[in-house]
Order: sequence, then C-alpha cells, then structure tokens
Amino acid sequence: MHLLDLEKSLLVGCAKQPFRPRSCSAYFHRVLLVALACVLLTPFVAAQNKNPSKTPEPLAAFGGQPIDESQLPPGEQSQLQRMMQQVYGVKLRALHEVLDQKLVEAEAKRQGVSVDDLFKSEVLAKATDPTEDQVNAYHQAHPGQANQPFDPVKVRQEMKTLEVQRLRSIFIHSLWQQAINNGELVLLMTMPRVEFPIDPVRLRGDAKAPVTVVEFSDFSCPYCRKAEATVEGLLAKYPGKVKLEYRDFPLIELHPQAHLAAEASRCAAEQGKYWEYHDLLFASPEKQTQEALLADARTLKLDDKQFDACLSSARFKPQVDQDILLGTRAGVISTPAFFVNGTFISGAQPADIFEKAVEESLAQSRQEHSAN
Repeated sequence: MHLLDLEKSLLVGCAKQPFRPRSCSAYFHRVLLVALACVLLTPFVAAQNKNPSKTPEPLAAFGGQPIDESQLPPGEQSQLQRMMQQVYGVKLRALHEVLDQKLVEAEAKRQGVSVDDLFKSEVLAKATDPTEDQVNAYHQAHPGQANQPFDPVKVRQEMKTLEVQRLRSIFIHSLWQQAINNGELVLLMTMPRVEFPIDPVRLRGDAKAPVTVVEFSDFSCPYCRKAEATVEGLLAKYPGKVKLEYRDFPLIELHPQAHLAAEASRCAAEQGKYWEYHDLLFASPEKQTQEALLADARTLKLDDKQFDACLSSARFKPQVDQDILLGTRAGVISTPAFFVNGTFISGAQPADIFEKAVEESLAQSRQEHSAN
C-alpha cells in the first residue's frame, strides 16, 4: 500500500471518535513516519550507546581481552542497528498513544470539561464544510476517484473526515509541544545515538570542533526562536570545541509558511548568505510569505531575480523534505530537537542541559585521544 493511501485509510471512518488510545490516534502522522523510519533506515543512521562516555559492554573475553559489539562483522552490526531502531520505533509509537491520551485528559481537566466536550470545542467546532469548488477540485485531484461516478455527498463527507482528523492532529501536537517545552513532559525513553551526514553549507563554528550539535528546527516556531540564544551562547562558551549544523523540520500543520521559509534559506545559501538569512527568518517569524521572504533577500542585497526564481521553482523543496525524513528517522517529533554528538535533547532546554552533554562529549573525545 502506498504511504498516502495508508494515511487515508487511517483517517476515514474515525473522525467522529474523540481522543481515545488505540482508536485513530491524533498522532497518526507520527505513527506513519515512525513506521517509515523502520523501513527506510540508511547507513548514516547508526544506533549506538546513549552515554558517550560509557565503555561498550563486553560480549565475551578471549586471552584476557574483551570482545564487544564494535568487533562484530559489519553486516551483523548493521542488522543489530536496524533492529535497535525498530524496537525504539515500536516503543515510541506505543508511548505516543499513552501520552496522547494523558495530555488530552489533563487539558480537559484544566478547562473543567469532559474529553468529549473538549473534542467538540477544539476540533469539531473548528471543522468547516468544504465548498462546492473544493469538492470538485478534491475529486479531480485523486486519480483513483476521477474515473468513478461523482458522488458529491460522499466526497464532502470524506473531506470533512480528513479535516477533522487534521485538526485533531494539530491540537494534540500543540499539547505535546507545550508540555515538552515547559518541562511538564520529559521523555525518558532511551534513544539510540544517531550520527548524521555533514552539511558544510549550514555549519556554524569550527568545522574541526570535536562536538557537533545538530539542530532540527522550524523558522516559524516560537520555541525554536527562544532556543537560538541558548545555541549562540553554547558556541560562544566553547569556541573551537562546538560546531552547529542546522536542519529543517517545518511543522507545516502548525506553521503553514515554515516549509517555504526553509526553502528560502536554501535559496539564500545559493548566494552565500545562509546564516544571515537564517537570522532574519528567526527575527521575523510572523513575516514569511513569499513577498516577505523576497524582502528579506533584498535586505541582504541578494540578487532578487535569482532568489525569486529559485523560490518560485520550489527547487529546494526535496532537500527540505529530506531533512524532515532524516529527523523523523532519528525520532524527532517536535521542534526544536537537538543531537549533541548523537545524544538527543528535546525542546528549548536550559543552557546547563546542553553544557552537560557537551562536557560528556568532550570527556569522551579526550579519552579516545589519549587511548590513541
């Protein structure tokens, strides 16, 4: 089954159900993405020990010398890595179901309403009926339906179902985002360490620095904007020791303009002004229409015709989508999300959380250097 067909089958017929575990979860898109991650793992996503300073546990000893997983044949190591990521994906999906329900129940309690009433006010009340033109366009846009008799009542009902599910997803996603970033929700499940391919264009700091912070972020996200100061402080505190790599993870259901903004940053990079444009985007997250993005390009004295042609062509849309897939494979579910030498940090956490991860990575680097 095609991924979009699978998503559609999850949605249809469940819009009338409120927030319930093991029904059609409002995080259906994350279920699909986690499943995709398990199927499409690539060599650059490597599962390793979470604690960078921890010595690999020996599997055996011969002649007084330990044998650990790093000494296993490469093929078996890769298979073990895939299996660890799959186990993590299944656990994460199950955990989402439990947390989705708890977050909704907590919000209903906070508002002093039942879960069913919360569903009605936050989802059903916001779902609008599609117009006649939208119904016709939807029918024509789906090849599997275009050659069948047109039943406007059925199409309208299906569109309403999809809209309700979309709104439900947005609502629960906002609960996750808020709970993670205000510290109410802390994800303690151990995530396999992840390594990422290097992207020199979006790298800030000394390229030879031993600690790499990979940031998955959204130019329209207020929490991401808040985290920028923390990241800048980290680079200033550890000059030559920490470098930053930025990755796009636009949450388009929450921030419809974020994907275009990410594409615009790539167009600016094409003219050698990636980080300058990156900073402008975070300075004005509410102004990310195509016209505003072009105005930012003019502010930086970019060739506006080249920039406009680049943005209008959607040339970099596949690259942004690749970042989203890369983050999804690594377990990213909200923004900002960071990996400090592969160790995961979720949300706009205090500076000391990042500093601890950096110090652990530096300690491991010193240990490896002395061993060699």
